[in-house]
Formats: sequence, C-alpha cells, structure tokens
Amino acid sequence: MTDCLLEVSDVRASYGSTEIVRGVTFCVERRGIACLLGPSGCGKTTLLRAIAGLQPVSGGEIRLAGQVVSAPGVLVAPERRRVGMVFQESALFPHLTVEGNVAFGLRDRGAAERRRIVDELLDVVGLQGLGRRAIDELSGGQQQRVALARAIAPGPELVLLDEPFSSLDGDLRQRLGQEVRQILRERGITAVLVTHDQNEAFALAERIGVMNQGTIHQWDTPYRLYHEPANRFVADFIGQGVFLRGTLLDATRVQTELGVLEGARCDGIAPGVEVDVLLRPDDVLADPAGGIAATVQSRAFKGAQILYRLRLATGSSVLALFPSHLDHREGCAVRLRVAADHLVVFPAH
Repeated sequence: MTDCLLEVSDVRASYGSTEIVRGVTFCVERRGIACLLGPSGCGKTTLLRAIAGLQPVSGGEIRLAGQVVSAPGVLVAPERRRVGMVFQESALFPHLTVEGNVAFGLRDRGAAERRRIVDELLDVVGLQGLGRRAIDELSGGQQQRVALARAIAPGPELVLLDEPFSSLDGDLRQRLGQEVRQILRERGITAVLVTHDQNEAFALAERIGVMNQGTIHQWDTPYRLYHEPANRFVADFIGQGVFLRGTLLDATRVQTELGVLEGARCDGIAPGVEVDVLLRPDDVLADPAGGIAATVQSRAFKGAQILYRLRLATGSSVLALFPSHLDHREGCAVRLRVAADHLVVFPAH
C-alpha cells in the first residue's frame, strides 16, 4: 500500500461565493517532493494555504499522516499540523539575526539543543559563519536559504514552498532549486512546491499536478506530462511545440503534411477522423538527406542548442532544436526529418 503522508480528497475551497479549488484529489508519499504547477489564478496557492491550515475547505478533506486536518467544520490550527512554510518573499523577521530567525520555531527547546540545531542547519544551507548577520546584509538567495532553514528547524513532517524562487534571477533560482531539492531529499522531508515555472517544477519535483481553473488536469511524473499529456491544456502548457492538422489512419499512424507519422496511441478516436498532432522541438531533427524542406523563420540561441522556428513548404511552422554548431541564419533552407517516439494526438480543435 502507498505510504502517503499528505492525502487531498475531493477538496473544494472558496473565497466568498467564488469557488477557487474544485474537487482536487492527490496524495504525496513520505519523503516525496511534489509540485502544483499552473498559470496565475488557477487555485494552486489557495490549495497550498488549505494544506497549511490557513484556508478552510468547503468540501472534501485533507489528511496528514492519516489524521483529518481539514474538512467542512474541521480546521486544525497551522501550528498543530507540523508543517513548515517557505513563502515567495522570504518573510524573515528583520529585527532578528540569521540565527535568531532559524531558532524562531525552537522556543520550546533547551538552549543547547537550539544552538545545535541552528548550527547544523546553517551548515546544511551553506550559511555557516553568518549566524550573527542582519537579514538586510544577505543576498536574496541567502535570505531564501535562511527561510528554508527556519521552516525545517522544528522538524516538520511536511514543508510547503509557495513560489519560493520567483524573486530571484534565472541562474540563481535554478542553482538554489537544486540545492533545496538535495537538502529535502537528504533529510527525508516531504515537500509540496507551488510554481508557475515548469522548469522549476521539473527540476525539483518527482510528481507534478498541472492545475487550471481550480482543478488538476494531470497528476504525473515530469516525463509523462511532457510525452503523454492527458489533454490539450496540459500539452499546450508543458514544454514547447506546435500542432499540425492530420487524419488518423489507425491507432498508431497519422497522415500529415509531413507524411505519415507513426507512434500515436489514439484510443477512442476512429480512423478517418481529423486530428491535431503535437510536435515537440526534439521531435524534429536536422538531416541533410531528410525528405522535408523548410526555411528558417527565427532562432533563439540556447548555448549547446539553437531553437528554430521553421516554415514548411505548406506554410505551416514547426519548432526544432539543432546542435548549436548547425548555425543557420534567418531565410536559410534546411532539410528535416521527424523522429517522434511519442506522438501526442487530439481530436481536431
């Protein structure tokens, strides 16, 4: 049986008469790292607040370690849930030093134990020797490390992270995200992250729930979200790509303007029906002997690779990732082939 620490069952939550979260169900295993991913206003932060005990639910229930902590008429206080939180803005206490912030949730411990925990955690988050610093003397990344140390100091069963890296620049947020993931895994802490950034979600989480309009459209691994999206919203939201119109020949083949593409699994769609086929940039390969002619419309240099938008002879466009030594300028002619092991197909939109 799955060892779930957090169980969310048909949860609904509202602000006034407006329902924000609509019948959400998922579970997070002990020592697992999960993510609620979606656009702004989709309900993910409201759901995280409900898990923390900061927002009542109007339907369903939330269980922590088997105990019901939220249900209609039931709201266990946040401090009794053994949950730590890291917010978008670090929300540190400016009048306390670094070590004072980390020790804030340890007031019921003896002085020697507080000192041991603070020293250990400052070492874990890479801030050893900075305990006496004022908060405003730290960089944004250092402040978020302090916030993480403060959240895990009391030994919570679950840590909730609400857009914790959104105020940081791209390189720093990527590096700090990897560090946070390593810290959580090494200490065996279960965590739920909220973000709108899919790169951040993919880097940290083992399970991701893609949310929109208050519901989870797919709860799955990053690999399956990318290669086997459950519906068109997930396919559009995750990764990059374009849809090409085609006709389904059978369960594994689609006739398109690029020829017959194979690899689809089209249960529930009858042969002969018009469909839209999602092509990811990594499905389209440069091949001097390829049977597909295209012209470079635009390009974006990404270091080891270049992302091209290519116009086909039919007037449609596709995206393709080429190694960066294949340096084609706008207007250049290129030859392509399609190598898609996972064809994503939906009824024509």
